[in-house]
Amino acid sequence: MARTSDPKTDRSAPARPGEQAPNPVWFKPVMFAFMLIGLIWIIVFYVSGTSLPVPQLGTWNILVGFGIMFVGFLMTTRWR
Repeated sequence: MARTSDPKTDRSAPARPGEQAPNPVWFKPVMFAFMLIGLIWIIVFYVSGTSLPVPQLGTWNILVGFGIMFVGFLMTTRWR
């Protein structure tokens, strides 16, 4: 006897067009890692007296740190 699929009870039915799938497991740790790495980059720059993390960049290290943090903040817009 052929079994018909009832969309209300069938758990294997694909998501509706308006619904979005949840984020992968790695998404949240990577998002927070970007924000923390950027913050640490800026803190190391200030504590080291502008000689670290990349001495050749000088004060541009601040922009690099904020750029890394910005990637993390952009990822928050995709977090579900």
